[in-house]
Amino acid sequence: MRIKSPSLVLACVLLICSGSLRAEEIVPRNTMRAFSSEQAFNALLKRWQTDAENRRREQPSPVAAVAPPPSPVAADKALMAPGSAATTLDSVTMAGSAAEPEASITNVQTAGVDEGGIVKRHGDHLVILRRGRLFTVKIGADAIKPVAMIDAYAPDIDPSGAWYDEMLIASNVIAVIGYSYERGGTEIGLFDIDRAGGLKYRATYHLRSNDYYSSRNYASRLIGDKLIFYTPMHLDVSDLGDGDFFPAVRRWHPRAAPSDFKRILPATRIYRTDDELDPGNGIALHTVTTCDLATPQMQCASTAVLGPEGRVFYVSGDSVFVWTTEYPDDDATPARSSVFRIPLAGSAPSALKTSGGPIDQLSFLQDAQGYLNVLLTSESDGEGVWKAESKEGDMALLRVHLREFGDGSTAAKASDYRTLPKVAGDDIQNRYVGEWLIYGTAPNRWNRSENESRTSIPAHALRYATTEAVQTLRVGHGVERIEAMGANAVLAGNAGDDLHFTSLDLRQRAQPATVFVQRNAAQGESRTHGFFYRQDVVDEGKTDQGIVGLPIIGKARNNGMGRYLDESASVLYLGNRGLRLTRMGQLDASGKVSADDGCKASCVDWYGNARPIFIGQRVFALLGYELVEGQVSDEHIRERRRTSFAPPAAARASH
Repeated sequence: MRIKSPSLVLACVLLICSGSLRAEEIVPRNTMRAFSSEQAFNALLKRWQTDAENRRREQPSPVAAVAPPPSPVAADKALMAPGSAATTLDSVTMAGSAAEPEASITNVQTAGVDEGGIVKRHGDHLVILRRGRLFTVKIGADAIKPVAMIDAYAPDIDPSGAWYDEMLIASNVIAVIGYSYERGGTEIGLFDIDRAGGLKYRATYHLRSNDYYSSRNYASRLIGDKLIFYTPMHLDVSDLGDGDFFPAVRRWHPRAAPSDFKRILPATRIYRTDDELDPGNGIALHTVTTCDLATPQMQCASTAVLGPEGRVFYVSGDSVFVWTTEYPDDDATPARSSVFRIPLAGSAPSALKTSGGPIDQLSFLQDAQGYLNVLLTSESDGEGVWKAESKEGDMALLRVHLREFGDGSTAAKASDYRTLPKVAGDDIQNRYVGEWLIYGTAPNRWNRSENESRTSIPAHALRYATTEAVQTLRVGHGVERIEAMGANAVLAGNAGDDLHFTSLDLRQRAQPATVFVQRNAAQGESRTHGFFYRQDVVDEGKTDQGIVGLPIIGKARNNGMGRYLDESASVLYLGNRGLRLTRMGQLDASGKVSADDGCKASCVDWYGNARPIFIGQRVFALLGYELVEGQVSDEHIRERRRTSFAPPAAARASH
């Protein structure tokens, strides 16, 4: 039996194993135009300010608001200049170093695009981010041994009011991504890691931005040595201040001041369409920033598009897509939406007017044929904080070729949309697996007892690139998770107190194959990174075979938000043999490690604290401050050994 590289499996499953089009081969009909100068952009802001002041003066009373007068689009167009000189972003290196990259241990959406997470691999070591600290644990040479620990922030910084949530590794540089409410935006801490697992603080940078948090999406991506951020910057025309709404970067030092921020978004890299934007309804600079981790001093540059505040973003191998939606104050007026494509190589963005909005980033797929596919609902207000959990309404699939994108003045055609069966409920899950789009819904996670009837709601699957009929999937449980399992899929969710796993056969038509039931249990982790599948290769790949890993908790703890923020009890492993799922075992937390760890920052595990990890033939479970290794024998997993990498205070309390 051979074990296929997980990153290769994801490449085949999520991106379709076929020749893909390079970004430069897909030329849109037209592109958006940037502002011609700082003066042109400031003139628009001044006009918006004047309009807002006039509306305030004309408003007859606090309870009878006057609709804002229409702004002349022609006047806005006069501020734009085709072919304006733009500061070009550096081209993004798509392949990383010349050496063959390590297989990813992160369940990413797009192969080759890493996502900020809580555990990564660096050679013979795992690097773990937890509760404001970085840890390394040696796993090479058949070891499992803690090596180093360091604060995940600068030695001279006050971490209170900051959250350190995501981590990425480029070569020998660790980037810790957080958000500081005290220091003005996204905080990027850089650390050096050596071959022995030693850690050394390098520098901290602040990227001025609004809060990035989403219950489903991740703030950061990494392609090669390029760190990629999407950050919305909200514009309040009544209080523009000193331009502190512009993306800017500073390097932290003990005497750092707001004046140290250096703007990285010139007006000539701000783009907009012909839409009449209403500042009273919310406007944002939807900003994509790339930072080079290969240089001694981190260098960053930004591109932005102007649009309404509601947003969902997705990162493909060559672009960032931002979907914006504006809901007018008048309920009778339909919502307006647009999708923007911002190339990572620095060329001008392009856009299309659209209808509806995505559920989350998993609703998007830029496929190998050059099409953008997006699952839409008629009621979507972006993905900020917990908004992804409250989507409902009619559903459709938009499938449009990237060449159809333009300057934003044209709309996707009616024929580009395909009406789909809607699902009752608002906690919609969706995922592209191979040539299929699968979606379903689950009982309300915060109050399951009132929503048991939803377990009878069917899920759906369709080949997104064809007009074949949608397949109805009656699985008998809520759909809380949809994941690729080799060329097929697995759906997970509760029916009552029991957690069900349904394997999905996607070879000829989408149909449930077998069901495994874990009694008195629920998912211990809702984010995509909580799941991982190891694809094993037998009989030249003719049989779908591998191991599923997922954190679980018991029935007694299956209530409220504590279900996702508390210590995870176990990682469950299921064997997949030709779509038949069987229990292999679980690796459990000991419960002996004290929570008294002297935590100073990020003292709630918003991104979870448990992960299944597969490295070659070896199987691990990250469980809070414990790393447990399992031994696979006769189709079963049993504990082989464990180690605690807890800080000294917590480690002492465990003995």
